[in-house]
Amino acid sequence: MASEAAPGIRVQVCYALRDGVWQRSLELAPGATVGQALAASGFARQFPDLDAWALGVGIYGRRAAPGTALADGDRVEVYRALSFDPKESRRRRVEHRRAKQAKQGRERPPGLL
Repeated sequence: MASEAAPGIRVQVCYALRDGVWQRSLELAPGATVGQALAASGFARQFPDLDAWALGVGIYGRRAAPGTALADGDRVEVYRALSFDPKESRRRRVEHRRAKQAKQGRERPPGLL
């Protein structure tokens, strides 16, 4: 009787671009790590000027170390830098609301939203 090899685990490695998504589906050996998945995906060859670990790498939105073991169906995500400051964006929205309310004659004191 022939021995069957252990089935591999299927994972996806993805990186969000400004105009799309780069992703690779992989089948790895059981016990594979995030670092191994990233290396097998070819991310470093596709994006030689980016350091994935400096940007941040995670599994489904949670940061992961290179030695983190993967499970079947995991999605390894390489994060990218924010294109804007969330605090500044919120300030602009508040200013916009205040200006709109002032036009309508309902001005609030600056301390209130």
